[in-house]
Amino acid sequence: MRADAARNLDAVLQTGARLLAQDPGTSIAAIAVAAGVDRRTVYRRFRTREALMAAVHTAKLDACEQVLAQARLAEAPVAVALHRYAEGIITVSRRWPVDLQQVEDEAAAARLHWLIEQLDAFLARAVREGFIRPGLPDRWARSLLVHLTNIASHEMSELAPAQGADMVAQSLFTGLGPT
Repeated sequence: MRADAARNLDAVLQTGARLLAQDPGTSIAAIAVAAGVDRRTVYRRFRTREALMAAVHTAKLDACEQVLAQARLAEAPVAVALHRYAEGIITVSRRWPVDLQQVEDEAAAARLHWLIEQLDAFLARAVREGFIRPGLPDRWARSLLVHLTNIASHEMSELAPAQGADMVAQSLFTGLGPT
């Protein structure tokens, strides 16, 4: 792919992610205008809004998988892995603000399920190593982690990803009480 075509595709995907997250009914023409490309450029690549959304989901899943690999959830010390994960996911969520729970494609759903399994295994490790107390309801720690990273990503956008990761780790491991 030529460099300008790659830039255009990236602009369309990121703009599509942002606009479709705000309004799933956004037209391809509106996405093209906001991305600074001709609508024919978008239609050549994506025949429908659904096809564009599927490509956005794929791009976000690719980025999430890269974050998990870089965080080294199974090998790195728990606190380090959590910080790497949170910082990476905050960055990914800001770049790709779509909700992956909305994936419709079976392959994308399988990829999302695999990501969740990796996160659950990491959090089980955090329990075993004493970073999270045992006996919490199933999925409690994961749900809290997902919500905390979403807050840092979207509601506290003034925080740099590293600052957001600090807040996520502190909130998950020590709560909001005095230290």
